[in-house]
Amino acid sequence: MPQVVLINPLIPPNTGNIARTCAATETALHLVGPLGFEISDRYLKRAGLDYWEYVDLHYHESLNDFKTYYQQQSGRWIGFSTSGVHNYTKFQFQANDWLLFGAETTGLPPEVLQACHATVYIPMSQQYVRSLNLSVSVAIGLFEARRQLGNLM
Repeated sequence: MPQVVLINPLIPPNTGNIARTCAATETALHLVGPLGFEISDRYLKRAGLDYWEYVDLHYHESLNDFKTYYQQQSGRWIGFSTSGVHNYTKFQFQANDWLLFGAETTGLPPEVLQACHATVYIPMSQQYVRSLNLSVSVAIGLFEARRQLGNLM
């Protein structure tokens, strides 16, 4: 199953909502610091409601720590970015993909984008809208990967 990776998330309610989505789909969630909040933040907990016990949560203090962890695993880094190369609906996801998302204000750091095996984007009809909310983007990407892989509930 694909895993969700948030690199330097800033807004607690977004991360809480993503955690809730990951709990509902039994998807591992990796938080890569530094974070823009404390893990114990009440807004983070509130957005995740009482589902935190069902989240397969992994915290990595830095990008280097995450890279070390990832090197012991398998799979591809798939970066979601407004500058992605592939439309997410036309990209072929694999079961061991890592779906990477960056901070709400800056997206994925350039060094992460360069390290990705592929980058994807979510198309926008309105040219003046730069991107969707992070939690919405994660849900769209994760559910498309699950749909392709036949893992819908």
